[in-house]
Amino acid sequence: MDDIQVLVCDDSALMRNLISRVVDSTEGMKVCATAMNGRFCLQKIPTTKPDIIILDIEMPEMNGVEFLRERKMQGIDIPVLILSSVATKGAAVTMQCLELGAIDFITKPSGSVSNNIMSVSAALIERIASYGSRYARRKGKNVYPTDFFIQQTKYKEAELSVKKAGLAKPQPSTLKPSGEIKTPLEHKTELPIFSASIWKPSKPKEPAIIKAERNPGPIEIVAIGISTGGPNALREMLAKIDPKFPRPILIVQHMPAGFTKEFANSLNRICPLEVKEAEDGDLIHPGMVYVAPGDFHIVVEKSTLCNVIRLSKADCRNGHRPSADVMFESVAKIYQNRALGVIMTGMGRDGAEQLAEMRRQGAWTLGQDENSSVVYGMPKAGWENGAVQKQVSLDNMADEINRLVKEHANG
Repeated sequence: MDDIQVLVCDDSALMRNLISRVVDSTEGMKVCATAMNGRFCLQKIPTTKPDIIILDIEMPEMNGVEFLRERKMQGIDIPVLILSSVATKGAAVTMQCLELGAIDFITKPSGSVSNNIMSVSAALIERIASYGSRYARRKGKNVYPTDFFIQQTKYKEAELSVKKAGLAKPQPSTLKPSGEIKTPLEHKTELPIFSASIWKPSKPKEPAIIKAERNPGPIEIVAIGISTGGPNALREMLAKIDPKFPRPILIVQHMPAGFTKEFANSLNRICPLEVKEAEDGDLIHPGMVYVAPGDFHIVVEKSTLCNVIRLSKADCRNGHRPSADVMFESVAKIYQNRALGVIMTGMGRDGAEQLAEMRRQGAWTLGQDENSSVVYGMPKAGWENGAVQKQVSLDNMADEINRLVKEHANG
């Protein structure tokens, strides 16, 4: 198997070292070069041929924004992942980087970097695996699928928890029959080093069948759940939405607090409709797009004249707040068969369970297809549990939403 080649560009020698340690300790990926600024990074690309670039923003001589502009001018298509500060100013600059062609971002840990870099290591490996493997395959490389890296990350987390528990001896069997990682209490030993020999690829399942309780009605609202790969997917899709789109759109994009307002503003610049970060008490108006704020669930509250958005700090669901499942559950309850639910690219299963509930209530449902998904996790889970009526490519998603709402605006 070929390794995913990673180029790390950061002016901090410590950060370059720490990121390299995380990457090089992951089977199936390797740091091919490091650079202290954008200019050196550009110089190293032709000889090292990376599959993905990890890019800092604040750097001397050529910063991240300047690098992305030059990358665009030179026609370089290697995916760039931003490793960004969580400051408000950083949020605006991060969104500017996405507009210039960066694929995604991860917030740098606060406090002592050396102590907290492991807090983002799982997200870093996930993004490298998701974006880097797609690029590598397009270049003809034979790399492991994303599932391999995700299981490896979970394995390392389980190993760390075992060590913290003070458990001692390894034992041969470390995986459940399903391929899931055992918890410390289940095997009561340390885990041996992860290797490809213990990885079990997931097998596709036949989609379940859900019998709707009622026939689909007129579409009064559209609810979209999306995660990894979402920033660019939403930019592409919302740019194609009908300027006369007659219904409101709710969006849950997994994103940290402090970034969703700038993200909504960036979408507003390219979408024919008005896009805003949702606020508690917002009236749900036709032709508006509401993005759930980071660290808040978004739900719908029924009102006599106009339904209202409510924000919630309830516990995370599926590891997320905002959660697509929380939004879909609310839409299923309030709108029943008068809604369209859409689940798009993303890791894990968030949204799949309650999109199925929308389907049971008689709502229309769509899912992004495997070929166009950066990570075919959430839409795959929705397809397999019967929640998704039809799978659609990213290229055609806006047209399909436009068509369904136009044809079923009045029942």
